[in-house]
Amino acid sequence: MTEQPSDAGLAIETRGLTKRFGHAAAVDGIGLAVPRGSVFGFLGPNGSGKTTTIRVLLGLAAASSGEVSVLGEEMPRHVRTVLPRVGALVEGPAFYPFLSGAANLARLDSADRYASRATRRARVRAALERVGLSHAADKKVRAYSLGMKQRLGIANALLVPRELLVLDEPTNGLDPQGTREVRSLVRSLAEEGTTVFVSSHLLAEVEQICTHAAVMSAGRLVAQGTLDQLRREGSGRRVLVRTPDVELARTVLRTLRLDLLPPGPDDAVRASLDGADGGGEGILPETIAAELVRGGVRVRGFDIQGTTLEERFVALTGEGFDVAR
Repeated sequence: MTEQPSDAGLAIETRGLTKRFGHAAAVDGIGLAVPRGSVFGFLGPNGSGKTTTIRVLLGLAAASSGEVSVLGEEMPRHVRTVLPRVGALVEGPAFYPFLSGAANLARLDSADRYASRATRRARVRAALERVGLSHAADKKVRAYSLGMKQRLGIANALLVPRELLVLDEPTNGLDPQGTREVRSLVRSLAEEGTTVFVSSHLLAEVEQICTHAAVMSAGRLVAQGTLDQLRREGSGRRVLVRTPDVELARTVLRTLRLDLLPPGPDDAVRASLDGADGGGEGILPETIAAELVRGGVRVRGFDIQGTTLEERFVALTGEGFDVAR
């Protein structure tokens, strides 16, 4: 497992966190380390323990054992001082259908004893604008689509400035345009210094917005680190050559002491750069390309590929992930 960062710069830290329901452990001894200022993807198949972990982090459920720290303070002991600094969207938004989007936000804001009444209307309008719902501010929520309700939930989490934003499946039910808007919103929040903790099973989204990730499987944390670290810990790099001179290309790659791999569905020539035969790990891509040309290979395409997140996560969990909506 990837080495954890220093706890001095962590927005979320758990040590041996366990949550049991009867004799079954939904979360089993996990050690999360979420750096401040990161966009952190919390990944895993359905039923892997993601939502249970989030509920414990937010003080909505009690841990069976272990330690939890959020924004440098022990949870749930300091829940009253921590939660005002945290915005959250967990298990989907719930609103009064007969009230407008703006009225729902105003009602939720009024329940926050730390929120200023004098600036409530302006903050509600600003939050709706930020998630692209200004046009529907006065529309009753019963007329909202699922995607609009999801964005309204995010607006609620943004009514006041937050140090940490926790989003459980934030793009659930969104159309492509809504997904792009949420993606842009998450990036802008991170640029402003907010730590964003995103639970998801959509790898395409995670790869586009996250800087770090952790992978859950059957209640256990099986990997965490930066996206690059997670990819590097996989099966390694490989070279891909598209050419009509397949056998000649294979001969050149063998001469370079590269281990040939089975052809893919596109019939491209593939070879491992892991260095199992002593030649791949240190060889430069430009050297491979030059040798192919020198050997008379007509190169129509040349690429160096690493392990994809999909491949890495399937290897870790034994289960598939959704890679597109």
